[in-house]
Amino acid sequence: MEMVVTDLAVARGGLVVLEGVGFTLRPGQALVLRGPNGIGKTTLLRTLAGLQPPVAGRASVPAESLAYSSHADGLKATLTAAENLVFWASVYGTGTVEAALAGMNLLSLRDRRAANLSAGQKRRLGLARLLVTGRPIWVLDEPTVSLDTASVALFAGVVRAHLAAGGAALIATHIDLGLDEAEILDLSPFRAAPGAFAHGPDRGFAEAFG
Repeated sequence: MEMVVTDLAVARGGLVVLEGVGFTLRPGQALVLRGPNGIGKTTLLRTLAGLQPPVAGRASVPAESLAYSSHADGLKATLTAAENLVFWASVYGTGTVEAALAGMNLLSLRDRRAANLSAGQKRRLGLARLLVTGRPIWVLDEPTVSLDTASVALFAGVVRAHLAAGGAALIATHIDLGLDEAEILDLSPFRAAPGAFAHGPDRGFAEAFG
């Protein structure tokens, strides 16, 4: 499955921040978004994840193919690490909880409540959610926040395994993940003209996300 983005414009707070964005994300490919703070990386990812409509253009994403990881870890504090993954596995209809715990080095913490995890452990657990979704396209917004060097390398290995299995990853990050095979997309050329106002999508939301 692939994501095809064509002439996409996105807005934040009523102002267009990016316009004319286009790329194709293919199976086995990692694409890293770069650009200065505030350029619109998060806004672009939220739009691609279907959390807000585009102003213009089109993003073609196969139904139920995308898993989105934002700055939030998406954890239930009162549940254990394993219970959190069981919950997400039930949402997505998959059953790879043990593999997800092992993949992000969380087996020893499986019975610890999320509320009692450190910031880095919570982040690893939040990223382990990706492994129970069964979704081939990962859209990741600064996934390594709160991770130490060893955990960044661990996550890079998880992404690399996902790519090797035919998955794809679109990643906004300021750090080097060590994914030498990843391609870089600099968003600077797509920065919208100052003061450009959004007037709503130029087509229906369902059409824009065909």
